[in-house]
Amino acid sequence: MLDGFWIFPLLGVIAGVLAGLLGVGGGLILVAALVWVLPLHGIDHDAAMHAALASSMASIVLTAASSAWAHHRRGGVLWPTVVWMAPGLVVGGWLGSLVAVALDGAVLKWGVIGYCLLAAAQMAFGRVRNGGGDVVPAGPGMSAAGVGIGAVSAVVGIGGGSMTVPLLVWRGVAAVRAVGTSSACGVVIGIASATGYAFNAPAGALPEHAVGYVYLPAAIGVAAASVLAAPLGSRLAHAIGGPALKRVFAVFLVLVAGSLLLQ
Repeated sequence: MLDGFWIFPLLGVIAGVLAGLLGVGGGLILVAALVWVLPLHGIDHDAAMHAALASSMASIVLTAASSAWAHHRRGGVLWPTVVWMAPGLVVGGWLGSLVAVALDGAVLKWGVIGYCLLAAAQMAFGRVRNGGGDVVPAGPGMSAAGVGIGAVSAVVGIGGGSMTVPLLVWRGVAAVRAVGTSSACGVVIGIASATGYAFNAPAGALPEHAVGYVYLPAAIGVAAASVLAAPLGSRLAHAIGGPALKRVFAVFLVLVAGSLLLQ
């Protein structure tokens, strides 16, 4: 039955494969799936969007940490850049979760739909710049950028890769290091946002097995499976052309937006 807890590891496999394929997580797809699945576990429809966002952010912590560690072992994480961005990411992630908790679920849904369509357009039609490779972005400007990235990520339930990677590449960072650095930033975003969703939710927001809006079976099941599935996505990425892959993902994002419209 779809209401069994096994559905969460299955969603984690899908999210993990997408993360390995594209260097950015399947957070948007995960949020859309959880909005449909969580009501089958006794979560009220009015709280489903908040719970989906919160659980997605919590699962991102482990997924992003695994990815960041793999990139770190290959020298692919610019830690000085992470250190400069982290304060802004914490503030933005926390503030974004506060805003999301205060908003109606229907408003959040439209925000996610809009972001899906924007991300799809970028994937399908955006141009890719070539980073120089030796640049290490730092300074207050990166901290300020972190506030915006963290806030938007918390509201739409993603790890921020679709914003952090383009920013770093624009600043002259090689693409592979931009992805690794973005993964490390995703850990910070996930912790700050999930904490905000957990401790700023109204009392009794969800039934048992939850901390605030974070539904633990979903967060843990998705995270554990996505970490195991990410290497498969990485292998598939080498067998599929980059431009074609991005267009396929753009189609997925449009379908995600459509599924939310029907929810």
